[in-house]
Amino acid sequence: MASRDTNDLHGILKEAYYKACDMYKVKFPNDPQPFVTCTYRSNDEQNALYNSKPKVTNAKAGESPHNYRPALAFDIAFVTLKKTLSWDNKYFKQFADILNIVEPRIEWGGSWSSFKDAPHYQLNGWQNFKNNS
Repeated sequence: MASRDTNDLHGILKEAYYKACDMYKVKFPNDPQPFVTCTYRSNDEQNALYNSKPKVTNAKAGESPHNYRPALAFDIAFVTLKKTLSWDNKYFKQFADILNIVEPRIEWGGSWSSFKDAPHYQLNGWQNFKNNS
């Protein structure tokens, strides 16, 4: 099973995630709040997602920033005050905007022109980090 542990994240991502969560909670206290759904993901898990229907990723094993330790990406979801999940793009965008203020080196999958991935946030140029982690 994929990790949800923020200790599996690259330090830049971990620090930025927590700062962004704090800012998000202050700015949007009544909106659903973010939580991590994936940090590190094994190659087997990556290939299973790549081969799934419907397709949820374009990355095969080793091609995803989730496949490295420390992980160079994380995915989130949002939990409402009533403890239900929300996948509304509005919240992903709000979080991305705050995250961009906290750490401009993080890119949001929801801003990609093809295969938008709203829950996904990764270090921009993550390939340069995989050997320096």
